[in-house]
Amino acid sequence: MELLEAMQARHSVRRYTDEKIGADVADALRAELDAINAESGLHFALFTDEETGFAGKLHNVKNYIVFAGSGKNLDERIGYYGARAMLKAQMLGLNSCWVALSFNKGAVEKLMTLASGEKIVNALAVGYGETQGNPHKNKPIEKLCSCDGEMPDWFKKGMDCVLLAPTAINQQKFVFTLKNGELTVKAKLGPCFKIDLGIVKYYFEIGSGKTVFKAE
Repeated sequence: MELLEAMQARHSVRRYTDEKIGADVADALRAELDAINAESGLHFALFTDEETGFAGKLHNVKNYIVFAGSGKNLDERIGYYGARAMLKAQMLGLNSCWVALSFNKGAVEKLMTLASGEKIVNALAVGYGETQGNPHKNKPIEKLCSCDGEMPDWFKKGMDCVLLAPTAINQQKFVFTLKNGELTVKAKLGPCFKIDLGIVKYYFEIGSGKTVFKAE
């Protein structure tokens, strides 16, 4: 599965089967997380066959990725690189669900060795879903972007991918703007809006080939 195919196929899944993640899949996913950590300075970790992190939360979650880190613009960075990790899981045949509150952060903190200043921000449930999930509803594209003059093909391709991106409670509180040749993206206040901003920037970059994320 290619990256664009993964974007189209990936939907939020909250109920999982008992099928275990094979060692080859887990190793490939951990290799991607290692690459992300080295590039971003974040701390992403995969736990498999581990139930305490989601006990009493989502249905039958025994595998998950924890997103942690420190430093400037942490939430946006986690959104950006977390989207990359999420799509890698999809490419490996796994389903996923991004969660901010539906996991036991205290239990997970006991499993991880966090460096000074690091904190756990959220997590991604992964595994084999009972279903493949359903596409989310989208706002009209004109509510999510503006462009002076005719929309360039690269901008349209970027927005097509953005429409596939998950956001907290499907709020889609962001706007991409192309004015006088300058591309900007801003997010309105809402739950996890800074994380959502990182996610949609990643999706836009994949579709458009243009850079909107600045690692600071």
